[in-house]
Amino acid sequence: MIYLDNSATTKPDMEVLNSFRQVAEQFYANPSSIHQIGGQSEKLLYKARTQAAQILHVAPEEIIFTSGGTEANNMAIKGVAAQYYNRGKHIIISEIEHPSVYDTCQTLEKFGFEITYLPVDKNGVVSVDDVEKAIREDTILISVMHVNNEIGSVQPIKEIGQVASKHPKLFFHVDNVQGFGKVPLDIKACQIDFCTISAHKIHGLRGNGILYMNKTKKLAPLLSGGNQEFGKRSGTENLAGIVSMVKAMRLIDRRQQAELMHLRKLGSYLYDKLQKMEGVELNSPMQPLGAPHIINFSAPGLKPEVVIHALGEKGIFISTKSACSSKQLDDSRIVAACGYDSQRSSSALRVSLSYENNQEEIDIFLKELKTAISYLKEVMG
Repeated sequence: MIYLDNSATTKPDMEVLNSFRQVAEQFYANPSSIHQIGGQSEKLLYKARTQAAQILHVAPEEIIFTSGGTEANNMAIKGVAAQYYNRGKHIIISEIEHPSVYDTCQTLEKFGFEITYLPVDKNGVVSVDDVEKAIREDTILISVMHVNNEIGSVQPIKEIGQVASKHPKLFFHVDNVQGFGKVPLDIKACQIDFCTISAHKIHGLRGNGILYMNKTKKLAPLLSGGNQEFGKRSGTENLAGIVSMVKAMRLIDRRQQAELMHLRKLGSYLYDKLQKMEGVELNSPMQPLGAPHIINFSAPGLKPEVVIHALGEKGIFISTKSACSSKQLDDSRIVAACGYDSQRSSSALRVSLSYENNQEEIDIFLKELKTAISYLKEVMG
């Protein structure tokens, strides 16, 4: 099997699985319980929070554990909206945000918020000038993702952070679900107020995520109850999930430091080969405007699901659009936003790599892709 759908989810690392099982078996007590074994769970939770903070170079009290990226994005956007609606009801995002940001903002529009959807260029990159020009007196939030989940475009987060910092009454949120561990991002240097990470994109388990929240900022919690997570996210903590996620963070951080050049070379190799392949049109920008691990391309005239199934029969697995919307057979909103026509946006395919992949796998994929395209076009006449 050749798995090239790592932006949808990654295979859990065996060390992560072992960590989950060990904590679930030995530290099953509620961290909020005042007895001794509850105290042991509480200490382990604190240790995991501290380790996560060290990896992100932030303070432990700035780490809010969530059920994943979608909850963390909702928490940041709706939390700011609910906390500061008296200050203003204007939010700025890009046209290519993940559904957990894009759809959340569309929901807020029903409650009287005004959303500015910034365009992107052909590389899928937002203009910093456009961001600055969009800011108004009533703007309370800018939300721009670091790495796009479909085409891999990398946004100028540091520059946007500099613009946002000139306006102390607005906040800057970054969805870093696809970037963490593959495209370095310095949260503090980029002056980010809220930042999202998901465990299952980094060989962790589904159902775990983090919202980094600058300790000087406030937001209204989505969940009320037991006042866990500094009162920002009530609910008994998923201790086994949290500890295993932090294990995954430590492992991916180590791999990023040691193997990022391997991933970049592999991505460049794949990009170059696809660029030369007949019947293929690339939708992703080259590095460094594009991330090394996400490459989107179209096979105009062919339905993406047909290509995916043809490759799947050979044990090769890629995807179309984001996993959250891949079963919707309409055009890719992201590819269309880059200015490509319906023929391109309706035939878009995504290959997403991990540190586990190698050139031999890429060569096999390229060979089978070429065969599949040739065969399908011949059949369709």
